[in-house]
Amino acid sequence: MRGNFDSSKKAIIKTFDAFSRKADYSFLEFLNSDPQADPKGEDHIQREVFSGHYVPVTPKKLSSFKYLSHSKAFFKELGLSDDLVNDKKFARLFSGDISVANNFMRPYGWATSYALSICGTEYISQCPFRTGNGYGDGRAISVFEGIFEDKRWEMQLKGSGPTPFCRGADGRAVLRSSIREFLVQDFMHALGVKTSRSLTIYYSRNEVVLRPWYKEYSCSIDPEILTENLVAITTRVAPSFLRVGQIELFARRVRNNSHEKALNELHMIVKHLISRNYDSEIDNSIDFSDQVLKLALLYKDRLSSLIASWIQVGFCQGNFNSDNCAAGGFTLDYGPFGFCELFDPKYQSWTGGGEHYSFLNQPVAAKHNFQMFCQSLKFLVSDDRYLYLLDEIINDFPKTMNDKMNNMWKNKLGINKYDKNLVNNLLRLMYRSKADFTIFFRKLSDIPNEFSHLKESFYAPSSSTLNSEWEKWFKQWFSSLKVSTNIESLSSEMKRINPRYTWREWLIVPIYKAAEKGDYSLLEEIQDVFQKPYEDQSKPIQNKYDRLRPVEYFNRGGISHYSCSS
Repeated sequence: MRGNFDSSKKAIIKTFDAFSRKADYSFLEFLNSDPQADPKGEDHIQREVFSGHYVPVTPKKLSSFKYLSHSKAFFKELGLSDDLVNDKKFARLFSGDISVANNFMRPYGWATSYALSICGTEYISQCPFRTGNGYGDGRAISVFEGIFEDKRWEMQLKGSGPTPFCRGADGRAVLRSSIREFLVQDFMHALGVKTSRSLTIYYSRNEVVLRPWYKEYSCSIDPEILTENLVAITTRVAPSFLRVGQIELFARRVRNNSHEKALNELHMIVKHLISRNYDSEIDNSIDFSDQVLKLALLYKDRLSSLIASWIQVGFCQGNFNSDNCAAGGFTLDYGPFGFCELFDPKYQSWTGGGEHYSFLNQPVAAKHNFQMFCQSLKFLVSDDRYLYLLDEIINDFPKTMNDKMNNMWKNKLGINKYDKNLVNNLLRLMYRSKADFTIFFRKLSDIPNEFSHLKESFYAPSSSTLNSEWEKWFKQWFSSLKVSTNIESLSSEMKRINPRYTWREWLIVPIYKAAEKGDYSLLEEIQDVFQKPYEDQSKPIQNKYDRLRPVEYFNRGGISHYSCSS
């Protein structure tokens, strides 16, 4: 009956046909294809790409694929039915078979080229041609862009086969790294950190690739053996996958006079960045130089806020080059990432990352990426006044970053105002006491009456001298707490900032090992845990997931450190 219809309820997408009708390919419609590309997307051999914003590429489907999991939270956010994963065409698309594309879709995906800079230094040595024209999405292919619940999302398959940027590799991702990326994107979102999102994960029952990895119980820095790994495809989703490295590439082409359309292509991609990620904040009717200036200001705020949120939850990106830095201001790449357990300012789980991408050096790494971004924008402004203003914005980044960090520490400690000495002394004591980063701050959030409560987060016993220093610090901290809030309310406020549960690699390893054998129960369990990282969960969950790392997992290859994630 018409009288029973509830117009406030939105239609849930239950079929592939209904899903495909959401298609809206702004990236392909408004930007340029590589003029040398195969228009049908049969472009899987390593080659140089000299111009254009993307290369049409068809993904390589998984043989004998099997569904592993999907993000129920994100499906709900997009208005998708959970039953959609059982739709044969939907499953085929997100396991790499784009032949299911209908009239609403493009019959190919697309990969993008970008430049590389490390800590503000341009590199072309990783490009097989030593020109920079062979660097880009080697195994990531976007296959869909659409509007869901009034928001635009781009869907990208990772591990979907080689592209012209594959640098001779097979373009596949293994089940281990795919499960890690699938889980961590949902987890970061639940933590409140801006991030790309997870949609689905499918794997092959019989396709394997060889990858270097560690022997069982190995303490080696480098992998010692080649192992057979099942391959998988994860779908990651973002408002766009535009990176600082992409803007940088097009600016380099302008600087080097690479081709006659270079300046126009830089203009196009920056205009598209504004449209995709900043349209509600930048008026496109104003002079383009003013739009560029506004973009730099907004990105400064977004990037500095992002880095502060990373450190708040103990996250270390691990490989924060410009090509892994989203121009939209969210976490994009989850290759050699890790979460700080045993506190160390120089924590870095990736053996190739070095101190320049270590835990508390991430603000400096962000400064370099921001500088490369703004330097690239300079080719688009109209006069010296704008160049001067862009330099002012670049020079202001450290202060903005510092302010965000100070505010983060103030909130994390629940204190009235930021106190540099209090924070610095705390970090020194945590390092000397071998404190677990997450457990320490969660116990501090209880606002205990005695310092001894915090010792439960230490990996080593404290000396009497160290205990004395802690007692002094504890008294100073307690006297600095917010005076306008009662203890119970302040404790609750701090627990909304300091999570109870964190990513602990030694608890993730059994999950992907079980999945390789067809057991998904641990995967499902941790998905539920990760949806509520700030909440006190059941006693069995707490005993399992909220505890110090056992001693046997320290210095263990593939757990405490790894040279690749592949």
